[in-house]
Amino acid sequence: MRVSDRRFALLLMAPAALFLAAFVLWPLIRFVWNAFYDISPIAGGPRAFVGLQNFIDAFASASFQGASVRTVVYTLVVVALEFAAGLVVALIFAALGRRSTVFRTIFMYPLMIAPVVAGLLWRFLLIDNFGIVNELLARAGVLDNPSRIGWLSDPAIALFAVALPDIWLTTSFITLVLFAGLQTIPGEILEAARIDGARFPTMLFRVIIPLLRPVIAVALIVRGIDAARAFDIILIQTNGGPQESTTTLSLLIYRTMTRYGDIGLASAMGTIYLIGMLLVAAVAVTAIWRPGEAR
Repeated sequence: MRVSDRRFALLLMAPAALFLAAFVLWPLIRFVWNAFYDISPIAGGPRAFVGLQNFIDAFASASFQGASVRTVVYTLVVVALEFAAGLVVALIFAALGRRSTVFRTIFMYPLMIAPVVAGLLWRFLLIDNFGIVNELLARAGVLDNPSRIGWLSDPAIALFAVALPDIWLTTSFITLVLFAGLQTIPGEILEAARIDGARFPTMLFRVIIPLLRPVIAVALIVRGIDAARAFDIILIQTNGGPQESTTTLSLLIYRTMTRYGDIGLASAMGTIYLIGMLLVAAVAVTAIWRPGEAR
């Protein structure tokens, strides 16, 4: 019996679809469904339907509001710095051509490091009193005391300090994606711009970046979602402290679920979190990629 190409493709996708339905879709449906119930933390305990009360409690919670703001700030800082550094390095690699092969390989090494390991590494680098960073700054004369800057203990700068390992880890990813996108830009377009007298800043903002819109949209959405759900790096470095200055939504939901045993409220927070990320991704696709725009 002959099988059509369409049916054959469906048969090939069926195992993956079943896997996603069992381990992604169904848990997600249960997660959202739990947001409408007051659930006992004891296994087999009672469940009481409370409607939207968990969502109301989440929005009214000062902890949820603060964690939301910190998550947005953390994501913006991480993604903006990664994109700026990644674009610069990708342009350098593109200019070097084949001579950048070794440098590209070395630059991608951080991607092989587990986030937990990176968090521990940067914790030892930035920790007060005997951190390597403060010690080097003191020996260079920048600081008069190695414990002058409390990278992980000062609530004013702790959120930016815990972002450093995330930036160090995944700038390579942005660079790799943008470098791949640069390879797809026809050389004739760049040559024509040079012949017309366009300088590099003009070529970058009027030619290169507009042509990279789909690639930029994918990179920013993937990294934005990944940065917004940062958990292990922050947990290892500060555990959400000091004074909850590094408690993001992921950490807050985790604590609400495990420490306080409020499954319904944690599910409501997670559902709001999920909807927010979907809306941001949709806006990013529309604003950056602009699908359907006439070229």
